[in-house]
Amino acid sequence: MRVLARRCSLTGRDPKRDRQRPGRHWRANAAFGALWAWACLSAAHAFADEVRAAVATNFRDVAAELGSAFETATGHTLLVASGSTGKLHAQIAGHAPFDVFLSADAGSPARLEQAGHAVPGTRFTYATGRLVLWSPSGGDPGPERLAAGAFRHLAIANPDLAPYGLAAMQALEALGLAGQLDGKLVFGENIGQAFAFVQTGNAEIGLVALSQVIALGEGLAGQYWLVPASLHEPIRQDAVLLARSAENEAARAFLEFLQGSEARAIIRQGGYETP
Repeated sequence: MRVLARRCSLTGRDPKRDRQRPGRHWRANAAFGALWAWACLSAAHAFADEVRAAVATNFRDVAAELGSAFETATGHTLLVASGSTGKLHAQIAGHAPFDVFLSADAGSPARLEQAGHAVPGTRFTYATGRLVLWSPSGGDPGPERLAAGAFRHLAIANPDLAPYGLAAMQALEALGLAGQLDGKLVFGENIGQAFAFVQTGNAEIGLVALSQVIALGEGLAGQYWLVPASLHEPIRQDAVLLARSAENEAARAFLEFLQGSEARAIIRQGGYETP
């Protein structure tokens, strides 16, 4: 910036002539001011970069809100690719070009760290998810409805790929209903697909993420029952910096932002608990 200022002062004009021609002097100052403003703006974003985030499906909408806030705060851009935690884990292990991983469980980031695909010491819990039994058409979606079995299909995410699916199966087993409802279960590849089954009427009810129902807004949410956390293992969602991006300052900045008060407020509003 100092070099720019020095060059702008070397106009080759006679200062006395400039004083005699105020219009030209004003135009020169205006041009310099515009150039200076452009230079300052360029410097402010000189180190702006993109952060490629692998994000569990249930957290996709909240991640988009976080991305907007992060860009406002830092100038960096968050690029979100979402999918089931199991599939994202496999892609990262196969060297997919992601910088950070926002999982729907704690185990997947830990396994990536143990395998050398994530940076040790960067893993932390950014949210704890809640499971709900959702009925978009209304009616009582409590455990009594599950026990009565007066429905054709109950949608859940694949428990082998999605932590919310595993929590759903654990809850059904804790209620003693897993065997009784086995023939009524329809499995989504991830929690987003399970939610879509219910939203489109292909399943009357579903065990989905609270965050998904909240995102619909009050007028479209129908009725839901918040499944007691005691019926399943905590849906602890961890984030981690991936090994290929160990020196990526923008990626580290995002993980730092994710632990701040602004991000945590956005996460809570989206239907999650925070540390």
